[in-house]
Amino acid sequence: MNRAYLGVDLGSVSCNIAVVDDKGVVYASYARVQGRPIETLQEEFKKIKKQLPNLSISGVCCTGSARFLVANIVGADVIKNEITSHATGTVHFVPDVRTILEIGGQDSKIILVKDGSVVDFAMNTVCAAGTGSFLDQQAVRLGLETEKFGDEALRSQKDVTIRGRCGIFAESDIINKQIMGHKREDIINGLCRALVRNYLNNVAKGKKIQEPVVLQGGVAANKGIKKAFEDILKMNIIVPQHYNVMGAIGAALIAKNNRIQETKFRGLDIAGKEFKVDSFECKDCPNRCEIVKLSEEDKHVAYLGSKCGKYE
Repeated sequence: MNRAYLGVDLGSVSCNIAVVDDKGVVYASYARVQGRPIETLQEEFKKIKKQLPNLSISGVCCTGSARFLVANIVGADVIKNEITSHATGTVHFVPDVRTILEIGGQDSKIILVKDGSVVDFAMNTVCAAGTGSFLDQQAVRLGLETEKFGDEALRSQKDVTIRGRCGIFAESDIINKQIMGHKREDIINGLCRALVRNYLNNVAKGKKIQEPVVLQGGVAANKGIKKAFEDILKMNIIVPQHYNVMGAIGAALIAKNNRIQETKFRGLDIAGKEFKVDSFECKDCPNRCEIVKLSEEDKHVAYLGSKCGKYE
C-alpha cells in the first residue's frame, strides 16, 4: 500500500475516521458515539486493523470538538479545527465549491470558499433546533427511524408550518399538529423546512450563499432537508458521496499535505489499551477552569482545559 494518512473527527455525536493515500480514500467510517467516545474510537480502530491488516500510517490529523483529547490518545501529528478540515475535504471533491452547509449532530456551520480557500464562516452551537440530534429526537417521537425521515418528508402534499426558531417551541408545535390531525409526512416536511429556515436565519444570517453549494454532515442523508434547501434557496444542492465523514477526510488530507517525516502515531493497537478520563476544577484563579485528566492504564498521559496552560 502507498503511504497512508489517518484523519479522526470525534465529536459528541459521532466518531468519523478516514484513511487516504495517493490514490484517494481507501477507508471511511461513521459511528455513533452514544456517550462512549473513547470506546467507539477503539472499536473503529479494530475494524480498520481487520479490514486493512497491512496498513502503515505515515501521518495523523485530529479534528472535531474532542480533537485535543483524541490527539493525546492516538498520537497526532497535526490538530486542526473543524472549519479547516471540512473545507479541505469538500474542496478535494468539489474544487469549485463556493458555499458549504454543514449540519452535524450538535452544531451547524456555514463555510464560504473562494478559489479553494475559506474566506468566511459561522457556527451555531447554542440551539439544538438546527441540528441532527433534534431530528433524531423528533423521529423517535413520531415513531419513525431516522434513516426514513427524509423519504417520509418527500411524500408530503401539504405545507404545514412548524415554528423552528427554538427546539422547545418546535417540539410543542409538532405535538399540537399531531393533535389537530395533520398527517405524519406533512409534519415531518414542515419540520425539515423549519430546520432549514432556522439555519438560514441564524447560522447563515448575513452570508451570501453562492453556487456550487454543498450540503454535508449527518443531516445531509435526509432527503427532506436537501429538498427544503433547494426549494427555499432556489439553488441546486450537492450532497457528496462522503457527506457524513468529510471532516475526517479533510483531516487525513491535511496530514498528507503536511509531508510528515516521522509520525507520532501510536498505532492501531491502542484499541486494546484502557483509558480513563477524570476531571476537577482548578481554584488557583477566578477562571475556575475544569481540568480534564487523561490516564492510560493508571499512567498519566495529559491534562486538558486550563486557560493559562498551567497543567499542560
